Formats: sequence, structure tokens, C-alpha cells
Amino acid sequence: MKIKDIFIALVIIPIILLIIIPLNSTFIDILLSFNIALSITILLITLYVKEPLEFSIFPSLLLITTLFRLALNISSTRLILRDGYAGSVIATFGSFVIGDNIVVGFIIFLIIIVVQFIVITKGAERVSEVGARFTLDAMPGKQMAIDADLNAGLIDEQEAKERRRKIQREADFYGAMDGASKFVKGDAIVGIIITAINVIGGMVIGSLKDNLELTEVIKKYTLLTVGDGLVSQIPALIISTAMGIIVTRAASDSNLGEDLLKQLSSQPIVLPITGATLFLFGSIKGMPHIPMYALAALFMYLGYTLSKSKVSLPDEEEERILEEQLEDIRKPENVMSLLNVDPIELEFGYGIIPLADSSQGGDLLDRVVMIRRQCALDLGIIVPIVRLRDNIQLKSNEYVIKIKGIEVARGEVMFDHYLAMNPGDMEEEIPGIKTTEPAFGLPALWITEEQRDRAEMLGYTVVDIPSIISTHLSEVIKKHCSELLTRQEVQNLIDNVKSNYPVVVEELVPKQMTVGEVQKVLANLLRENVPIRDMVTILETLADYIGLTRDTDLLTEYVRQALKRVITDRFVEGNKLLSITLDPEVEETITDAIQQTEQGIYLTLEPAVARALVTEISKQVNKLVSMGAQPVLLTSAVVRMHIKKLTQQTMPSLIVLSYNELDPAVEIQSIGVVRLS
Repeated sequence: MKIKDIFIALVIIPIILLIIIPLNSTFIDILLSFNIALSITILLITLYVKEPLEFSIFPSLLLITTLFRLALNISSTRLILRDGYAGSVIATFGSFVIGDNIVVGFIIFLIIIVVQFIVITKGAERVSEVGARFTLDAMPGKQMAIDADLNAGLIDEQEAKERRRKIQREADFYGAMDGASKFVKGDAIVGIIITAINVIGGMVIGSLKDNLELTEVIKKYTLLTVGDGLVSQIPALIISTAMGIIVTRAASDSNLGEDLLKQLSSQPIVLPITGATLFLFGSIKGMPHIPMYALAALFMYLGYTLSKSKVSLPDEEEERILEEQLEDIRKPENVMSLLNVDPIELEFGYGIIPLADSSQGGDLLDRVVMIRRQCALDLGIIVPIVRLRDNIQLKSNEYVIKIKGIEVARGEVMFDHYLAMNPGDMEEEIPGIKTTEPAFGLPALWITEEQRDRAEMLGYTVVDIPSIISTHLSEVIKKHCSELLTRQEVQNLIDNVKSNYPVVVEELVPKQMTVGEVQKVLANLLRENVPIRDMVTILETLADYIGLTRDTDLLTEYVRQALKRVITDRFVEGNKLLSITLDPEVEETITDAIQQTEQGIYLTLEPAVARALVTEISKQVNKLVSMGAQPVLLTSAVVRMHIKKLTQQTMPSLIVLSYNELDPAVEIQSIGVVRLS
């Protein structure tokens, strides 16, 4: 065991033994001198810390020093009452304060005790209590501010964690200070009681045991009592002052001395006014003229000097700031910072700012956090931090969603209104302003607060403005999630799998596939709304088939077949699938048009045939949509990928599945067949 591990035990146990074991006067002198030195050291530390948490052990140290002081009080009292002498330190302090006049000296001693108990200790106790209360009350707001900065991308997860830990430490510190201040108050009360005991007990013992005259008894034991009280109360006064300083100290970039000089000299006009006031007081008859005039001249001189320095300082400061700005512009890293592109941005007009400001009751930031969590659960990806910023170039009620710096969606809301959407079977209409729901392009109405209850009773879907924006943002993220999946994010996903399934990762990456190749497969899956949460199955399938082909499109098809249960659960409601199928002749035509080259597999259909095929698929899709069903096109595994690419531009929402991607228990019902005449 190292010495630092048992250091505190080596400190506490001897302090407790001081209460029990009698000490001689020499040892008492050493310990009393050490107590004074310790209290001065603690006071100086509190003066030089920049924020309270730099001296976080202060509450515990306060208890230890209080216990040490009480132990010394008990030991010195034992010597005073037993021997009538408690060492040179106590005798010197007593004779220095009392001097030749016992009454005046004792009164001075009582004043010191009152100052210690009423002013310093009581004030420090109150400040500690208020500091603890306000710190605890401010914790929720500080936590929300950290979450807001994290969601806005101003800080990362590690910095957010550090700031939360600091807030918790502040709460613990001020709570501990509030409790420790009660011990200081009790110590002051005990000091007064011990003083009374020393005086009364000393007089009784001196009169009965030593047979001294009353005058000698009073002088002797009053001197010892005052000396003992001063030796204990002065360190207590110093530590109580340190406690008051530490709990009133605000966080700063400099220590208390620097802040004091800087802030007292920040207003030079104050010093000449003070000097003039002293000059007027010095002119009053009976006042000490020379000291007053001297101080007045000193304050006026200081004010003149500071004013002169303040006049010359702005020019120098302005030149220095300008030079620093020019240097910053010349630095290459400032140019490089302009090249950074945020993955996702949500820009909004000034009218939408309250929705993103938690201090004004806005919950848009919380909704963004929920979107990121939902995407992780739904798609298996970690969505990058969404940067929220206001844009004065937008209308007050307008917002824009950008992916990698490029606008991909735009919306406009109407304040103090709700968006009401008819689910399709509502015969009774409600009055409102016609509009289009931004996320899905559905017809909708803007209605007022008074119409909300009636619309909900009629069966309309009614949403508020934050829900509109967050839903639109969520759909945009899902639509473009394949673009947001970077190699770094893929590496993070692989590392997460490796922590539990190291063999799978070590077999595949980087021995057989690069991170970039895995990224292409995952992006292909996300592009067709297939979740990638089951990374173990995906990586195992890639490891199984990488020996057959390195074409990422073909590898994607193998992975899709391995994820048949996931795909079935996502695109099939219940156990029945209404779908469109391809005529065997059409599939044969497409199969014949597939060509494999060194660069990959391509479809080489004639343009006229491709246009006719897309037109026929579109007709069948419209037929399925008119029935209220989700458009799903079923093909063989060989042509599925090519049909999806063929229809991607004109029908991006069309789901194209192969028979091998469906669970065998699914009942397939063909609503239409795509044929080429």
C-alpha cells in the first residue's frame, strides 16, 4: 500500500488521539503554530483559485481543521486547569492582547469572538446555504443548455459529458459546503463555552487548590483563557473567511487579486470624485486636515493616471486586435475551416426561433434528439448531429433542410395554427386555409386553436408546428440516409460489432473487403429502406459470398435474401401481400439484356422497350394505389436490381422485391401483371 493511500488515516487518527492523550506544553506550542500556518495556507489558496471546483476538497478539509482545532482546545484546556500553564504560544497571545489592563484586554477578546460568530461564521453559513440552493435550482437549465449545444453541433459528446460532470460536481460541492458550514458555526459556539469554562474553572481551581489571591487568580487564568481563545479563534476566523471567499467566488479566467485590481480600476472617474469628497471632509473644522488632504491628493493622482492610461490604451488595443485579425486571415487553417460542410442543417426564419429555444418553451431540440434515436432504432444508423441555425434571408415562418450544404427540402408554417389532414373518409369538411403537408405532399388545411377540438372529433389528423417540422426533417433524413452513411460511420458500426463478434469482423474486414466496399452495400440497403441494424447477419453474408463476386450490387442482393425476415416484416402487413408481378416473357427479355463486364453488371435494353416497360409498370402501380394498397412489384432475384434502377427516377417510392426476399409463410396475391404488347 502506498503512503498516499493511508495518508488521510495517518492524519485523522492522531487528531482523535489528541482529545484523549494528555500533551505537554512544548508539543502544544508546535501544534498551535502548525494550526495557524495551516489556516493561512487555506486562505491564500482560496484567493488564488479561479473557480471553486479547483479547491473541491475544501468542505472535507474544513471538517478536518475544525476537528483539529477542537482537539487542541481540549488539550490546552486540560493544561490550563491542571497546571495553570499551557505553553508559550498561549501565554504570549494572552499577554499581548491584555497588556497591563485586564478589563480592556478581555473586552477586546470578547469583541473578536462576537465578530467571528455573528459576522464571519453566520455570513459564511448563509452564503453557503444560498449558493447550494441556487446551484441545485440552476441544474435543469444548465443540463438543457448542454443538450441544446450538443444538438446544434457546437460541442461533441465528450465535451457534453465533461460539462455534465462539472455541473454535478458543482452541486455536490455547494451542498457539501452548506453542511460543512454548520460545523464551523458549532465550533464557534464551543469556543465561547470553553472560554467560559476556562475562566470559571480556573478561578475555582486557583482559589481552592493553589490558594492564590483572587486578583492573581483572575489575572492568571484570564490571561491564559484569552490566549487560548485567540490561538483557536484566529485560525477559525481565517478559515471562516476562506469559506466565505470560496462560496462567493465566481468562475473567472484570473485569480481574485487580478480581478480585484482590474475591476476596481475599470472606472477611473470614481477615484477623483472620492478625492474631492475627502478634500471636502478635510475642510470641516476639527477634522485631521493633513491626512485628509494627503489621501485626497493620492486618489486624484491615481484617477488622473488611470484616465490617461485608458485614453492611450484603446488605440493600442485596437491596433493589436486588427493585427490579430489580419494574422488570423492569413492563417491557412481559417481557409480550411470554410471547406467544412455540415451533414444535416435545419435553417429557419426568425419567427421559428422560439420553437428551438428551450428557455422560451420550445421543444424542437428535444424532437431532433428523438429523431436521431428513432433512426438508430428503425434503420440501424447513427444520424450525424443536426445543426440548427436561424437565417435572416428566409421568411419569418419558413424553414429549409440541407444535406451536405445543399437544400433538399423547404417548408412554410403558419403561426397560431394547426395543420389538419383528412384521412380520406371524412365527408364533413371544416373551414380553413388550404395548403400541402410538407413531408408527404398531402392536401391539408390550416385551422385555428378554436377549430382543433372539432377537427379531432370529426376524425381529422391534427398536428402542431413543431411536429410538422420534425416529421419533415425525419422523412428527409430517412430519404437521404444512404448519403449520410460515411466510411467513418461504417467503421464505427463495424467496431461495435467487433466488441461482441470479433471473429466475424476479423474474417471479413480488412482481409477480404475494405470499409468502402462494406459502405456501398450498406448504402444500397438504406437506399431501398432496408434497415442495417442486424450487422452481424450482413457481415456474415458478405463473408460467405465475397469469394464468388466482388460486385457490391450482387453482394447487396445476397444480403437482402439473408435479411428476408427483416424485409418481410417491413414491407408486408399481416401475412398477405398485394403486389404487381412481371410476365415471364418480360422477365426473359430483361434477363437476356443483362450483360456482365469487368466493371460490373449492366442492363442493355433498347430505349423504346425500356420506356414501354416503365409506362406499363406505372399503370399497374396507379391501379394498386387506387385500391389503397402500398405499391409493391415482385420479380425474380435475377432482375430485381435492374428493375429497381429502371424505375428509380420516375417512381422512387416503388418497392421492388424478389420472391427470395419474402418469408415462405407470406401469401402473395397478384393484382396486376406487367406485359409488353
